[in-house]
Amino acid sequence: MQFKHLLAFCFLAITCLFVQPAMAQNKTITGKVTDKKDNSPLIGVSVGAPGGVGTLTGVDGSFKLSVPAGVTSLNFSYIGFKPLTVAINGQTSLNVSLESASTNLSEVVVIGYGTQRVKDATGSVASLSPKDFNKGVIATPDQLLQGRISGVQVTPSSGEPGAASTINIRGAGSIRAGDGPLYVVDGIPLDNSGATAGGYGVGAGSSTARNPLAFLNPNDIENISVLKDASSAAIYGSRGANGVILITTKKGRKGQGVQFSASTSLANTASRYDLLGRDEFLKAVAAVGSNAAPASEGGIDYGGNTDWQKQIFRTAISQNYNVSFGGGNNTGNYRASVGYDDQQGVVKNSALKRLNARFNGGQSFFNDRLKFELQSTFSNVKDQFAPISDNAGFNGSLIGAAIQLNPTVPVFDDQGRYFNLNGYEAGFPKGNTFRNPVSLLNQIDDRDNVNRYLNNLSMTVKLFEGLSYKGNIGADISRGLRKTFYDPNVIGYTDAIGIRQVNYPSPTGNGTAIYQYGQTTNWTTEHTLNYDKKWKDNSSLTVLAGYSYQTFRRENYNEFGFKTGTAGKLVKDINDFQQHTPYPVGDTATYRLQSYFARVNYSYKDRYIITGTIRRDGSSKFGTNHKYGNFPAAAVKWRISNEDFMPKGGFFDDLALRVNWGKTGNQEFPPYLSKTVKQLQDFGGNSVARLYQGNDDLKWQSNITYGAGLDFTFLKGRVSGSVDYFNKSVNDLLFLQDIAQPSFSTRVYVNLPAKVENKGVEFNVNVAAVQSKEFTWDIAYNMSFIKSTVSNFKGRQIVTGNIDGQGLSGAYSQAIVDGYPLFTFNVPNYAGLDANGFGIYPQGIDVLTLQGSPNPKFTAGLTNSFGYRNWTFSFFLNAATGFQIYNNTANAFFYKGNLVSGRNVTKAVAATNENPLNSGEVSTRFLEKGDFLRLSNATLGYTFNLNQSVFKSFRLSLTGQNLFLITKYSGLDPEINTDKQRNDVASRGIDYTAYPKARIFTLGLNASF
Repeated sequence: MQFKHLLAFCFLAITCLFVQPAMAQNKTITGKVTDKKDNSPLIGVSVGAPGGVGTLTGVDGSFKLSVPAGVTSLNFSYIGFKPLTVAINGQTSLNVSLESASTNLSEVVVIGYGTQRVKDATGSVASLSPKDFNKGVIATPDQLLQGRISGVQVTPSSGEPGAASTINIRGAGSIRAGDGPLYVVDGIPLDNSGATAGGYGVGAGSSTARNPLAFLNPNDIENISVLKDASSAAIYGSRGANGVILITTKKGRKGQGVQFSASTSLANTASRYDLLGRDEFLKAVAAVGSNAAPASEGGIDYGGNTDWQKQIFRTAISQNYNVSFGGGNNTGNYRASVGYDDQQGVVKNSALKRLNARFNGGQSFFNDRLKFELQSTFSNVKDQFAPISDNAGFNGSLIGAAIQLNPTVPVFDDQGRYFNLNGYEAGFPKGNTFRNPVSLLNQIDDRDNVNRYLNNLSMTVKLFEGLSYKGNIGADISRGLRKTFYDPNVIGYTDAIGIRQVNYPSPTGNGTAIYQYGQTTNWTTEHTLNYDKKWKDNSSLTVLAGYSYQTFRRENYNEFGFKTGTAGKLVKDINDFQQHTPYPVGDTATYRLQSYFARVNYSYKDRYIITGTIRRDGSSKFGTNHKYGNFPAAAVKWRISNEDFMPKGGFFDDLALRVNWGKTGNQEFPPYLSKTVKQLQDFGGNSVARLYQGNDDLKWQSNITYGAGLDFTFLKGRVSGSVDYFNKSVNDLLFLQDIAQPSFSTRVYVNLPAKVENKGVEFNVNVAAVQSKEFTWDIAYNMSFIKSTVSNFKGRQIVTGNIDGQGLSGAYSQAIVDGYPLFTFNVPNYAGLDANGFGIYPQGIDVLTLQGSPNPKFTAGLTNSFGYRNWTFSFFLNAATGFQIYNNTANAFFYKGNLVSGRNVTKAVAATNENPLNSGEVSTRFLEKGDFLRLSNATLGYTFNLNQSVFKSFRLSLTGQNLFLITKYSGLDPEINTDKQRNDVASRGIDYTAYPKARIFTLGLNASF
């Protein structure tokens, strides 16, 4: 039997065990757990007894637990509430009320390879539960926490459904692209590469791939924890260099039954470009001395009146449905769920459809000495892409073409064809300088289809009191196919018979099909020993030791078809193309990671807590000289409030000081590049050349972080929070360096003698402002101050941040330089227009000046939550200041010279005294402040009182997203990050014809029965 078949059989066999009946116990305790402030039932409260026996409360807050006859008390714990121990005193029924903690200090949070009370955490850990998540139309998990956690910046690349995001935890830490955090889902570390690639250029620029985390259904997520410092993340060693985000999915609970949710959303673009209409455009053209006469007289008036933005944007309708059922008893639990998401984009022909199926289950045997758990997810994600590019030239892709196109041009000509300024020849549009946006929408079909399977099977054995073994095997498999089809008419006519470049997928006059196949496979095997010992004086010892082995494999190849020979028909089958050539274009890459790790946590009388962590990683990516790296960490916590000199019943309920230090590594660069890599020179494979030079001395990029924090709670838990200082330095930066030519190869990976230092302060506070029986008001506020600097980098400068547009080939806007923040803008100074309407450049147009950073110096988030009887209302504001955005869109399209050639501009540009002959150079003219304040999320909800109803609960809600934005940025949205990397060096803060963000309203329903 093949291994994969054996694994599938094991999954099925274990699944069957989850419905086993409870084992008989000596005494049964029943009861109900409610919220002390409003007497509402609490669902999913952990109820436990000494010896490990436990259960969870059902949807009505009730529980039933069989315990040994000698048990005298039960422990109750729930995220967001103070833990409670209740004496049984011979009772068989208990009604318990839990008090809101108003803080994370008493919560149990997920950490690496386990859980921990926040009050015992020595590192910086933040945790969010569903009540804290962003609401509304959510495509990926990172959107749930955007703006909610101090020091965590989530910047979407665009407003496209499922768009990729740049996530920086305590600042950017690498100059390479793809330096995001590690995601761990139910204990399985993910490989964040997607199964399908970005779109091919094909004459209109290329696009980036969607967010690889789109396979997760946000409705299945129970908790998200963020490990922000190295003392917390070091347990993941080289994969924790940029922070760790731990995602825990929902489990079954006693009495859960069936839960159902549905929502419908309407979305429109939150803002659009303020372009000239027909009459304004003709007046502006005449004002610059160009010919505004009808086209029949040699002018630029083609007789139409077209709002091209209306032609490409739409009111988007999205729907979401989720159903789950589950249950549990004293020895096991299960939860199964199915979700369907259909998200339309506000740009026509863009969408995301997702189908998820998930099963979580656990079953214990032999009085909890043996336990099996299974988490299994299947998802199918289907993306539809509008032809929007990161790097199209002066013609633009869809949005670039629409915002500059002459508004007098009609969509169709008098023969019913898509209007083409250059006319038609032999049935095809002539030339390659005009793009009709409606033609681009309707004559390009671009979709992908990705299946992903994430499975984790684990076994826990209690060897003896306090010592347990856990082993698990996880499989993360993605398979995807992206199909792109171009109509022969879509861009322009080359000739009627042939293909200009056989080996390049040019659609010009021929039609093209592109198939991009991809598969990623990640196998994880881990073994851990856990020892837990507690003493009567509140001292405790926890020891973890483990071994992990992971293999990662990525395969991709592409197939092309050319020349349909059928004008006006969009062919959607590669086999129908006259020239169908499966090119051997692609590769297979495999790497392995072997790790040994240990962690010791000792608490002395609940006053002094010490944590030590060590992980040793070995990666096949490195050469023989530095294959292994060691990543230690240490942290100390002093719970001052437990000292004898602190007054009992004093001002502070809890006060603790934390100090931490840790080292993590980074090996996130492509496999094999420490070795000499060769490439085929032709498709026949008859000749090869060196592509990369090997480097056996390539070593781990290392991150060293130290910091201190203060946790506090006062006013009987109604005010709580934390203050943290951190200093994170990144050393031995991995960099793909060009080799002086002539040489046998072109590039080599090296470690740069530089350091990137991020330091700052974080502040979090939670306030239970009002806590009465009928009315509640809770406030949560977070803010961060971060400063980034590159040092030890003298004598070298790396450029990045490509700028696209007419006459801007090879232009860039950013540099990595000693003494400045990462991705500092490096452009000429612009001082306005002179009396003749020409740009003023005080130091000269060729003199570049370092100025401005795309990294915010200050970020903040504020949540207010209100409750009145059955009504709830909450709103969330987020803000960022102290950063700049380079408006590449304006640089490419919005200057007065465009009017001369019959292209549209904004009303603001038309109103200036700019000379039409003034050129749009890369400069501070297009460098703008990005500071903003956004009402990101607001939700109004009502829970119905149901007596003797088929429903256990029924709730309606109305959510608004991106409701208003206050900013001086002239683009559509300053919270943007178009991918403008250069030579594999990342960029930040550049806006180029980005997919606009939407304003969304969602009506939702949640019910259980």
